[in-house]
This record gives sequence, structure tokens and C-alpha cells, in this order.
Amino acid sequence: MKNRVVTVAQIGTAIRNKRKEDGLTLAEAAALCGVGYRFMSDLENGKQTMQIGKVLKVLTALGLDMTVEARSWPNE
Repeated sequence: MKNRVVTVAQIGTAIRNKRKEDGLTLAEAAALCGVGYRFMSDLENGKQTMQIGKVLKVLTALGLDMTVEARSWPNE
């Protein structure tokens, strides 16, 4: 499933949904991803100042991909 992401909160929601889909508690997911419980909680809650390296680490560990694409602008 592809979702366009424009906010940190949307990334957090996607991570929370995947974690719950996989039947993991927050503590289990944090351990699986190699991050702390607090980091995982903050990430799921859309904290604006998350470390991108750790965010990518969590996405990878949970089996989620992030893609960056050039946007088509109107009137080009």
C-alpha cells in the first residue's frame, strides 16, 4: 500500500499501524528496531525532531520502505 506522506505525524501513523498489524507492543517493536522505547513512542506520536537515521532504521526493521520522488508541478 502506498501513501503520500507530507508530515512527520503521517510517518508515525504508518509505523504504528504496521507495528499493530504485526502484533507487536511498543516495547517489542523498539527492541526489534534497536531503538529505545521513548524514541519509538515519540516517533509514533509524530515528534518533529526525530533523527532521520534512526527513523530509517525503524522503517527497515518493520519492513517499510520510504521513497523520494520528484513531484510534478502544475503548469510546467
